[in-house]
Amino acid sequence: MDAPHPTELGPTELRLMQGLAQQVTTLRPELLNGDATVGELAWVWAKDVDALGRFWRHRLWFVDGRLAGWGWVCLPYRVPRGDGTFREAAAATLTWQVHPDRPELLAEILDWYDDVAGNVDRQTIVQSADGPAQAIVAAHGYAFDAEAGGDDGSWVQFNMRELTEVPDPVLPEGFRFRTAGDVPVADAVQAHRDAWNSSSLTEAVFDRVRRTWPYRADLHVLVEAPDARLAATAIIWLDEASRTAEFEPVGTHLEFRRRGLGTALQLHGMHLARAAGATRMLVACLGAPAHPAARALYTGVGFRALSRDLPQIKRAR
Repeated sequence: MDAPHPTELGPTELRLMQGLAQQVTTLRPELLNGDATVGELAWVWAKDVDALGRFWRHRLWFVDGRLAGWGWVCLPYRVPRGDGTFREAAAATLTWQVHPDRPELLAEILDWYDDVAGNVDRQTIVQSADGPAQAIVAAHGYAFDAEAGGDDGSWVQFNMRELTEVPDPVLPEGFRFRTAGDVPVADAVQAHRDAWNSSSLTEAVFDRVRRTWPYRADLHVLVEAPDARLAATAIIWLDEASRTAEFEPVGTHLEFRRRGLGTALQLHGMHLARAAGATRMLVACLGAPAHPAARALYTGVGFRALSRDLPQIKRAR
C-alpha cells in the first residue's frame, strides 16, 4: 500500500473522492456512507468550505497508485451565521469511505482520526449493510449512539429507485417547472433559503456550488408559483459513469407545502435524469419513525430503502 497522503481538501482531492464514490456506487451502493456519494460530496464541500474549511482535516489512502480510502474530519467549531446566530458542534465528526475490496483500511482511518481529533467526543457512521465496518468501529472503542440512532434520532436512510415507469408529474394550476438556467442566481439562492430557513447559502457560496462537478444548471429544477415566486427546488447530480443521479437537496417553501409540489418536482426531475442517461436515482432522508413526512415524500414516488446509518460515538477520555 502507498503511503497515506495528508492534503488540503480542494477541488482536486474532492474529484478523487468522487471517483471512489463512482466505484462504490457501481459495485456496492449499499456501502455508500453519508456525505460520501458523488452529489453529497459536491454539495457539502462547496457550500461549507469557506465557513468550515479551517476546521477540516483530510487524508487519502492509495493502493498501487489508486485511491482506496479517505477520511474527512470536522473538528468542533462555532461560526457565526449572517442572522446573529451560530453554527456549532461540540464533537468531532469523521466522514469516510473505503473501496469494497479494502474494508481493512477503516482501521487505519480510525487511528488517524484519534490522532487529529484529540481528546473530544468522536462521531462517525457505518452502514447497516456493512458488517466489517461495524466490527472495526467496535474494536476501536465505538458504540452505537442510541440518541442519534434511535426512533426520534437524526439518522439518515439512503433510498434508491430504478428509473423505469416514472409517472408524469402533475402541478397545481398556474405553477410551472423552471431550471436554474432560467432564473437569476439570486432567485435560485432565495428559493433554497425559503425552503431551509436556517440555511446560510449566499450567492457567493452558490457560485462555488455551480463550479463544482457535476453540477448542471439544467438539472437544478424549480417550481415557479403563479405569483412568480420559486416555491420548490431540487438539485440533481448526475454521475454518467455509474448512470446514477442523486437528489440533494430537495425542499419546498413553507407557504407552498402540502400541495404536491415536492412529488411533482421529483417526478419531473427523474424524467430529466433519465433523458440525460441515468438509469437509477438516489436520495437520502431522515429515516427515524419520528420523521414520517421525510420518508413519505420519497416512498410516495417509488423510492425504497437501500441502507441506513448506524451512528457511532467514542467518548472523550
